[in-house]
Amino acid sequence: MPRTRLCSCWGGQVLPLLLAYVCYLLLGATIFQLLEKQAEAQSRDQFQFEKLRFLENYTCLDQQAVEQFVQVIMEAWVKGVNPKGNSTNPSNWDFGSSFFFAGTVVTTIGYGNLAPSTEAGQVFCVFYALVGIPLNVLFLNHLGTGLHAHLTTLERWEDQPRRSQLLQTLGLALFLALGTLLVLIFPPMVFSHVEGWSFSEGFYFAFITLSTIGFGDYVVGTDPSKHYISVYRSLAAIWILLGLAWLALVLPLGPLLLHRCSQLWLLSRGLKERGAPETNGLPRPQKIPISA
Repeated sequence: MPRTRLCSCWGGQVLPLLLAYVCYLLLGATIFQLLEKQAEAQSRDQFQFEKLRFLENYTCLDQQAVEQFVQVIMEAWVKGVNPKGNSTNPSNWDFGSSFFFAGTVVTTIGYGNLAPSTEAGQVFCVFYALVGIPLNVLFLNHLGTGLHAHLTTLERWEDQPRRSQLLQTLGLALFLALGTLLVLIFPPMVFSHVEGWSFSEGFYFAFITLSTIGFGDYVVGTDPSKHYISVYRSLAAIWILLGLAWLALVLPLGPLLLHRCSQLWLLSRGLKERGAPETNGLPRPQKIPISA
């Protein structure tokens, strides 16, 4: 009997979900290949052309010397040293940059452009992440739990007058809109202005960061040709923490807003839901459990 239930669960729920998951990965791989493979080939050909032109201009060098120099540049980049500029480039390990790095560790963003190179730093990073990651998850979970406790007090929304329902829904929509503006719209504008990016690049960086994907192709405060204020990267780290907290709040609020808007639309159309008792001549929507 348990074996039958297990097979039924696998065939009815897990297997279709697994197939959908694999198909989604295959679709993503196909589209990314179509979009990026040609550009990668062009970049590779351009790089090889520049190396050959460099050798033609500086005949005192040979292919092996150039390859060794490229290897030195790559090793410096892996260690977080920007090969552009000179030795006066700002440090990656001043307090502001270190605070920014600590934030990327506990939030599991991990851009990959900077990492501790000393043995002591690597060991400390391991234990720091072991404590910091659960602490970060606990903090975000408490935010969601607190919001859930607040939302449960709003379940009487469906018993309130129509005007009060509309005002509360508009207030909730305004709250979400302002939060989105302050977290996902305004910061990319600032980053685009400071870093010299386009707005689409700034928005891409903001989303990749707050989703904790963290490719590392765009990172704030790393251009040696720019003079950043000392607290710039610290402010960016604070924005990351606030942005993640905002997302923890939005996740339960989004479905709630959509549910309320749909109920108001049904009420305005005067449609009756099956099995819903009528109140004052209008259909009363059924309650849907709120989950954080």
